[in-house]
Amino acid sequence: MTNSTFSVLLSVYQKERPDFLRHSLESLLTQTRMPKEIIIVKDGRVGEELNNVIESFRAKQEGLLKVVGYDDNRGLGLALNFGMQHISTPYVARMDTDDVAVPTRFEEQMSFLDTHPDIDILGSSIAEFIDDPQHPLRARHVPEQHEMIRERARLSNPMNHMTVVFKRKKVVEAGGYQHAPYFEDYDLWVRMLMGGMKFHNLKRLLVLARVGNDMIGKRHGFQYTKFEAAHFRKMYGYGFINSFGLIKALMLRVPLRLLPKKLLLSIYSVILRKGNEGTTN
Repeated sequence: MTNSTFSVLLSVYQKERPDFLRHSLESLLTQTRMPKEIIIVKDGRVGEELNNVIESFRAKQEGLLKVVGYDDNRGLGLALNFGMQHISTPYVARMDTDDVAVPTRFEEQMSFLDTHPDIDILGSSIAEFIDDPQHPLRARHVPEQHEMIRERARLSNPMNHMTVVFKRKKVVEAGGYQHAPYFEDYDLWVRMLMGGMKFHNLKRLLVLARVGNDMIGKRHGFQYTKFEAAHFRKMYGYGFINSFGLIKALMLRVPLRLLPKKLLLSIYSVILRKGNEGTTN
């Protein structure tokens, strides 16, 4: 058994809320197993309030919090790929700036990875909340074993992105994060699966995920539909799905995005979440 070091990677942009970022960073500083470094990528200018939160944490945690970035907003995929260039550890843990990590998240995940060196990327279940992380609405589970994850990936995202810890080297080998709006993580998982890399999910609620920030609105309408269709066509181009799989994915997923928003919310809440088997995208 080894005791691998890891970094946490986050990306922040100007439209995010300072109080959400503060809560997220506080949850990282109360972990029972601490990272070697926390890398925050400023995806463009972020404004005074967000800067104040970042700088206050950097001052309190000298040497732990490292801030990198650039002036123009480039999108999540390119921001994360930029951040990856500044990682100094073999493992990288992802975290979103509006979510909350439970205190044992990194201890549980890194202990599993220390004893399962064949796993290249590890995720977990999440508990979703709107305003109060202490009162979650529901759990969102994803497939646990590699073959189940691979099968799920043909139709929907098999990982909760904000929960993953992965081997930096393997992500680089797969081509890293790329510009794929709304589907940056899903696209990377498919390329990693195509590369023979091994996945696993813990059925543990290790991240409290905020869902009240117009989650449905961000996954609705013509623009999102266009990006979703492009994503599945890309999967077809990779050879990950065949023509039947492409047609099935488009027929099952794309029409939902064009429904009235209130109806989509009803379907999402009552049907898609039934049995706590939701998807990330």
